[in-house]
Amino acid sequence: MRPNLLRPSSEALIVIDVQNDFCPGGALAVAEGDAIIPRINALMDEFQTVILTQDWHPADHSSFAANHPGSEPFGQIEMPYGPQTLWPVHCVQGTPGAAFHADLRTDPAQLVLRKGFRAAIDSYSALFENDRSTPTGLEGYLRGRGIERLTLVGLATDYCVAFSALDAAAKGFAVTVLEGACRAIDLGGSLARQQGAMRAAGVTLLA
Repeated sequence: MRPNLLRPSSEALIVIDVQNDFCPGGALAVAEGDAIIPRINALMDEFQTVILTQDWHPADHSSFAANHPGSEPFGQIEMPYGPQTLWPVHCVQGTPGAAFHADLRTDPAQLVLRKGFRAAIDSYSALFENDRSTPTGLEGYLRGRGIERLTLVGLATDYCVAFSALDAAAKGFAVTVLEGACRAIDLGGSLARQQGAMRAAGVTLLA
């Protein structure tokens, strides 16, 4: 048993995409992405339910710039579900880059949710794919466990963390994002935009 369980069973910690490719040296590295790991590891002992998410892309994923001749990473294309940012090839299924960072505790997790595995659609949020309608199954898992309050940490603040927080708030969960246990890409002012969107949606942002 893990010691010092402080929070009720209706709360869960969701750790978003702390994977090698999002940490320094990775294919889509977030600055200081590994600096948040000690705090996340400590937080796990406060929660009775811990969930890890993992980007898990096929090599032919439609969000990879390399799969669109003439395109560059961080550009945009139109997909059937709307605008899609193009990314460097990252978190390809079964590769070292897709693995969780070696320093991240994984044993406390009751669920590892893989997302982005459908080649034709990206998935930032832990609850829905980028078409905003295809569910990942996480909501059902949370409801089945009687979980009502979520604390989100991980990478990156302005993409997968923010999209997850916004979707969870829209589904009626009470959501807190610990920004000090996240790091952002901040692509074209995306961090400030998403912070504003999260506040407007009722998400609590804490240091």
